Amino acid sequence: MIVNNQNYQSVWADFNNKRIYCIDQRALPFRFSILELNNLNDISNAINTMAIRGAPAIGITAAYAIWLSHYYNDGNINLILQDYNRLISLRPTAINLKKGADYVFSAINENINNSQVYDRAIEFANNEMNACYKIGTYGVELIRAIHNKSNKTVNILTHCNAGWLACGDYGTALAPIFEANKQNIPIHVWVDETRPLNQGSRLTAWELYNEKIPFSIITDNTGGLLMMKHKVDMIIIGADRIARNGDVANKIGSYLKALAAAAHSIPFYVAAPISTFDFSLDSGDDIPIEQRNSLEIQSIQSYYNDEWISSELFPSDYQSINYAFDITPAKFINSFITEQGIYKNINYLIKQFYS
Repeated sequence: MIVNNQNYQSVWADFNNKRIYCIDQRALPFRFSILELNNLNDISNAINTMAIRGAPAIGITAAYAIWLSHYYNDGNINLILQDYNRLISLRPTAINLKKGADYVFSAINENINNSQVYDRAIEFANNEMNACYKIGTYGVELIRAIHNKSNKTVNILTHCNAGWLACGDYGTALAPIFEANKQNIPIHVWVDETRPLNQGSRLTAWELYNEKIPFSIITDNTGGLLMMKHKVDMIIIGADRIARNGDVANKIGSYLKALAAAAHSIPFYVAAPISTFDFSLDSGDDIPIEQRNSLEIQSIQSYYNDEWISSELFPSDYQSINYAFDITPAKFINSFITEQGIYKNINYLIKQFYS
């Protein structure tokens, strides 16, 4: 995507300098800054603190991280394995992180040089971003169909941030929205704030603003009312892991949107690359749900005098639990938008690509 008249990916690697760079998602929307990641400690900290976030983006980062590990450990497979194990434990819910690490680690042997490892990491990154582009080209037809039927602006609700920041480029849930805008299909996006870290109001809104796409930021609990008032035509979310039966792990609050959508007969779509599907797990019951630091809900970040400040919402001795994800059962999902097409029945996808 273009920012300040320059084309950016949300995370990228530099072979000559042996560095990884990323847009610091913690600073947006008030400050656009680039982080330089020199080693696995830097990478781990960036992923843990959500400077890099979004399932495809952390998968790409993991692929680059294994390349850096190969370089700094002189190809020693045992030391690389230690870095690999540390890496895949950082965010337990999103399967893309492990997929990216696996893609590169599985190619490492005593005869492979660091340039070849780098090429393998770049291949994974390009595959992910190309998949997101194709998600946009398929998903836009769902938006077009609603517009053709009503001949009105299509109101789309989304949750969290599943745009190019979360995916390297293009996005998952936002990819069809970006494509609709390019094709001059009239759209308006309802943007959930997405507490506690406000990925919607900080990141999704920033992306839409830069693309000049009409949007309105809403509190997380407003969606049900909008659906009741016939102000939502469709819902598109991303995913962090999708089980074999079609259950979806996504940012906490997604399940409630699906319930409201079902109650009001509003189509609910999940956009995700094939790398987000985990057919080793039978159902959403098997997906690990990350619990993050309770400080994220105890305090709130605000921007004041050109800097981020933290303010407490309640005393630290009040007990709180910070679940980062929830599970949306497959029965509430109308279709999956993937780089291979749109699937109403996940069993057909499994049969076509994994039998």
